[in-house]
Amino acid sequence: MAIVQSRPRRKPTGARYRDFRKKRKSELGKLPAFTKLGKKRLKKIRTLGGNQKFRLLGIDTANLFNPGTKSFAQAKITNIYGNPANRHFVRRNIITKGTLIDTDKGKARVTSRPGQDGIVNAILIS
Repeated sequence: MAIVQSRPRRKPTGARYRDFRKKRKSELGKLPAFTKLGKKRLKKIRTLGGNQKFRLLGIDTANLFNPGTKSFAQAKITNIYGNPANRHFVRRNIITKGTLIDTDKGKARVTSRPGQDGIVNAILIS
């Protein structure tokens, strides 16, 4: 069964919408990347117009921004200790936007979308 990003089958009242057409290729969606903590792995995805998007499947480093010194540095990710998107992502070591990570330079919060951007950017919080 295809993943479709079209309108829902039911109205806000609970009544069903009547189908006026079949699914379209432009309405298709894709499965989430579920970026894991581990060796760096990238996957190229062809998008609309022939452009490319990089799915990050695994990563062990992050571009860390330090707001105190206003500088960037690369840091090794050691652990994942919080994820507001889904509490079960923590034990599965899945990185999404907003994930709280432990790095060798301190604790940080991920500000990029690894499954969409192909990179992990984070901001130091302590």
